[in-house]
Amino acid sequence: MSQYLLPALFAIFVWWFSTGAILYLDGLPRRTFQLSMAVASGLALAGLYGLHVSSASTSVAAAYCAFSCGVLVWAWHEVSFLLGFVTGPRVTPSPAGCSAWTHFACAIQTILYHEIALAGMAVAVVLVTWNAPNQVGTWTFLILWCMRQSAKLNLFLGVRNLSESFLPEHLRYLGTYFTRRRMNLLFPISVTVSTALAVLIWRGALAADTGAFERTGLTFAGTLLALAILEHWFMVLPLPAEGLWSWGLKSRVAPLRP
Repeated sequence: MSQYLLPALFAIFVWWFSTGAILYLDGLPRRTFQLSMAVASGLALAGLYGLHVSSASTSVAAAYCAFSCGVLVWAWHEVSFLLGFVTGPRVTPSPAGCSAWTHFACAIQTILYHEIALAGMAVAVVLVTWNAPNQVGTWTFLILWCMRQSAKLNLFLGVRNLSESFLPEHLRYLGTYFTRRRMNLLFPISVTVSTALAVLIWRGALAADTGAFERTGLTFAGTLLALAILEHWFMVLPLPAEGLWSWGLKSRVAPLRP
């Protein structure tokens, strides 16, 4: 049982702690942003190097290393976006009374540079692990990327819980591009497809002939995907997701200072 429990608990902790830490950083005074960004950039470079080195090994330790490095690389994008360094050319609210297409075009402009950076980093992750036997880090990054894209689309199309409290003061304008409604047509598709994929991953992890490395890697992937699905459900169920990261939001108690 520990061969599944330990990597699952590790993935849950990394998901919970990294999210809270990023929320805490982007709620600090602006004078701290450059230092936070510099540290995040250094960790991302270390993560890319770690992905390259660990990709050659199929040990359980290498699976843990690849997963952790994949999260480090992903965290750079979260930090750079939420601190306002890599967002998009538009930094103003949605125009009042605009058409649906104009609203969509303006929404794309708010995150354009962020999306380009994500695509570029995905290419970098694939390249540093190309043809290597350990693809755990690549799976980690791609799962986070795909599920975050799904979450963005669902927020735009409409969900019950918009979690505006997660947005720092300097990104509050993004809330005008979210839509509040009980559900949208994309949501059941997003959840159904990702749940089916999670079931397939977990079937592979639980198969009797799966080796220790593959079992650990699949457990990481299955747990991470399950957590992303849970985040999707938080968007439509009357559950206060903010409570999970109340400690990370404490940096926003005081007014944001320049």
